[in-house]
Amino acid sequence: MFVNALRIVVLLVGAVGMAGCQFVGDNRANVPLPKALVERMAAIGTAPGEPMMIRVYKESSELEVWKRTRTGQFALLKSYPICKWSGTLGPKIREGDYQSPEGFYDVTPALLNPKSSYHLSFNVGFPNKFDQALARTGSYLMIHGDCLSVGCYAMTDDGIKEIYALARETFRGGNSAFQLQLLPFRMTEDNLGRHADSPHVAFWRNLKIGADAFDQSRQPPNWDVCEQRYVFNQNDPRTAPLDPNGACPVGSYSTMAAL
Repeated sequence: MFVNALRIVVLLVGAVGMAGCQFVGDNRANVPLPKALVERMAAIGTAPGEPMMIRVYKESSELEVWKRTRTGQFALLKSYPICKWSGTLGPKIREGDYQSPEGFYDVTPALLNPKSSYHLSFNVGFPNKFDQALARTGSYLMIHGDCLSVGCYAMTDDGIKEIYALARETFRGGNSAFQLQLLPFRMTEDNLGRHADSPHVAFWRNLKIGADAFDQSRQPPNWDVCEQRYVFNQNDPRTAPLDPNGACPVGSYSTMAAL
């Protein structure tokens, strides 16, 4: 009788242990933010639930997370090395071209994937309104872990763990989305000059308008699309989004690249 009871106890302990391991595996999307990262937030005057923005620089393989501080402006929280991206400098054009996308995107809670095969991930939102206006195609373009990329931006597992947790906490803070700026490089005139022969220069100069708007104000610019171009921080009151293939509002050319 005692032996049978002991056997039952051992089985129960084993079952609990197995369940605990399974819980840890399934709970990777809820791992708390590291103490050092929370302390860094406090040091720059922000908190986990505050709005955030992500900037990616393809050429230098950097991903920056910015947070809104108590001043109302955004400050750089942390920079992460991108483990791998695919293709060359320039936008994604079509499904299967192995290009990591470039442009302005909005990430919502629905784009988070807590059960990703690449540790953790979120969809960048490609194709967005701009991409669709140009009939660009592609699907499942992610920022994820596992250091493997076929059109995505791949981070280390440790990196995506923090970035995912930052996104999770900003959504728990009541924010409906965060802006994602996927840029070919830091948008300086010197860098554009180095790539002056690229067929993508006009597109990059259009992106530079939005990047400059953030650099000047430290506020993520509102973006929309008209005449198949990005426009930023439109001042005219509108009740509906712009037609991406239609005419831009009067005066909007001042906030667009001269193509």
